[in-house]
Amino acid sequence: PIDYSIFTVAALSQMQTMSVFPSNLEYLDAPKSQCEHSGSCIPRRRRRQLVFGASVRCNSYRDCFPSNGFSLSSSFGNPRVYQCMQCHSRGGFLLHFYDKVDFGFNVEFENHHHLRVPSALAWLEQEPSVCEQIDDEKDDVCSKAVDWKLDSVVGTESEDGYEGKSENNVSSNTEGGNRGFVNRRSSRIDVRALAQRLKFSEGVEDVEKVLKGMELPPPVYCSMIRGFGIDRRLSPAFALVEWLKKKKEAGRADVLNIYIYNSLLGAVKASEQFGETRRVLNDMEEQGILPNIVAYNTLMAIYLEQGMIREALNIFEEIPSKGLSPSSVSYSTVLLAYRKMEDASGAVRFFGGIQEMYRDGEFGRDSTEDWEREFHKIKNFTIKICYQVMRTLLVSGENVTLDILKLFNDMDKTGLQFSRAEYERLVWACTSEDHFSVAKEVYTRIRESGPEISLSVCNHVIWLMGKAKKWWAALEIYEELLDKGPKPNNLSYELIVSHFNVLLTAAKKRGIWKWAVRLIEKMQDKGLKPSSREWNSVLIACARASEASVAVQIFMRMVEQGEKPTIHSYGALLSALEKAKMYDKAITVWQHMYKVNVQPNLYAYTTMALIYIGNGNYKNVDALVQEMVSRGIEPSVVTFNAIISGCARNGLGSVAFEWFHHMEVRGVAPNEITYEMLIEALAKDGKPRLAYDVYLRARNEGKILSSKAYDAILMSSQTYNASIDASLLGPRPPGRRVDGKTSSELFGVEDAARRG
Repeated sequence: PIDYSIFTVAALSQMQTMSVFPSNLEYLDAPKSQCEHSGSCIPRRRRRQLVFGASVRCNSYRDCFPSNGFSLSSSFGNPRVYQCMQCHSRGGFLLHFYDKVDFGFNVEFENHHHLRVPSALAWLEQEPSVCEQIDDEKDDVCSKAVDWKLDSVVGTESEDGYEGKSENNVSSNTEGGNRGFVNRRSSRIDVRALAQRLKFSEGVEDVEKVLKGMELPPPVYCSMIRGFGIDRRLSPAFALVEWLKKKKEAGRADVLNIYIYNSLLGAVKASEQFGETRRVLNDMEEQGILPNIVAYNTLMAIYLEQGMIREALNIFEEIPSKGLSPSSVSYSTVLLAYRKMEDASGAVRFFGGIQEMYRDGEFGRDSTEDWEREFHKIKNFTIKICYQVMRTLLVSGENVTLDILKLFNDMDKTGLQFSRAEYERLVWACTSEDHFSVAKEVYTRIRESGPEISLSVCNHVIWLMGKAKKWWAALEIYEELLDKGPKPNNLSYELIVSHFNVLLTAAKKRGIWKWAVRLIEKMQDKGLKPSSREWNSVLIACARASEASVAVQIFMRMVEQGEKPTIHSYGALLSALEKAKMYDKAITVWQHMYKVNVQPNLYAYTTMALIYIGNGNYKNVDALVQEMVSRGIEPSVVTFNAIISGCARNGLGSVAFEWFHHMEVRGVAPNEITYEMLIEALAKDGKPRLAYDVYLRARNEGKILSSKAYDAILMSSQTYNASIDASLLGPRPPGRRVDGKTSSELFGVEDAARRG
């Protein structure tokens, strides 16, 4: 029979070192091309797709193997055919590689006998690309109709002097049990049917029943073994290997080689029955077959699938000691191990070592791979690992800012940079206030990488800075939008205005009027038009600080800017004027408010009552309360407290007591502040006995008054020689604590009962 293993061994001898099949395949065992064109009939092409197709016509199958590699196809289902036109006229045979859809190669001899050998071994023996890492393609080889003519398999007489059996003998040998997968009309074998017959095999006897009398090329066995693994059926795969061992014992040593065991390891990995790995390795050792780099890579992948990352890294460290050079997939597997450990810094350090070897020319020196291309693949894979780990850290909910910034620093040292799209996706992953440093760093890197940046990303960073209370940092980003682009939209405007509102609210609550004025000026400088809400915040800050003149200026600027004052604007201005005791101007503002049809609210009425009391217009206070009631605004305890407080400041104890009576008539319950203000007013007005009675009433109602009211009664009774029973007042209430001390401790005031 013709020894067809010549070209199969030649074609597959270096496939073990390929990471992308077969971008730069050369043949070791095959004779060099004897055609006069030295194998130039197959032009070299490189494609990223793992599909291929090429044809060549030469005088004999021994002369057809070029040394410059195969051509890769970029389309599925349509193999590209390259022919040497000079050799075409002499006949010869056609070596045709098909793509994934029709996976095999044709050998056409002068006498038109065909050999259609499944080249799935080429697909199965190849190592996966770096981008896909160690995950093999799940093409079910057993489901593909890969067939060949029996006369070529068994052999015929050829011009090279090979003797073989006749077609009639082949037919007779294939009748009987094999009739299910033999087409008698075309003498073709359906490998799918053949694999279906074998997939329930449990031992050598079952395989012998199906394959008895068949002489198949080794790639067929590899294809079926790998297909059984994909179908998660290891029993027929091991049975087929045991049958091949019997054939080896019978003198067919070529059928059991490293490619068979690589396929078996791949089947173990695909079936996820990892416990059979040791069985395969022991069998290889018994047969005297040394693992090649493909076997080591598959073993590393098996360990990774089991989560045994340390063991996988140990296998990689053993590869040089076995006299082998790591392939691109070996390096990719190590990087994948770091990814599974989520150790992006370790992956970056490992890539740094690869980069040093690449610069020194030591990277892939003993391999036929296109290492320049593979190096860039490994680089991109490392970047992808860093990106995935960063996103994992950001969504973990923990404070990982320092870890991410350190990883950015490590990447900069090795020259690894994300693309703009990856940077922007990292920004979107920043959602916690702890991520503001990461978001700002990524935003800065996007700005430095080029002028283009998504406006939505900028808005997200502005929002995150506000969430983290980094309002000035958000304002800086907004300023860059104005200076460098892209042009801010309505969302940008609303976000930055909301940040100003937060700052203005803080200034309003604390009465920091200078800060509030600065913020409103900053808004106008950046082209932001303050609304009445922002103006009112500034007015309230001025009112709390008793800055009446500044409040008047802000009010005038508000009107000049075309913003209509609201009742809150007038209320804040009235409060500022009242605190500054500018009663006449306050009354003018009140009258102007009526002219522009701005209806007062409870706060404005309360403030105006204080103004009338301060101005001595007590009758107007009563009229003001009547007006409130007529407008449906019921005076609250706050209103009466303000009136009584105004009377207390002006020493009008009798007037304060009258308003206390009005309060009771209207059914408004007094609170602690009411009693304290009333007691203070009566004590100042020389009515300590009345103040004493009010204090006892408050105690009977369960009110807890401050020490200020207690002291006011005692001091007033001593001043005006009023006789009171201090023991009925009870113990002196503790004062407000300042630095851990009460007011009595600070000022040396003893307890009233002890002093009495």
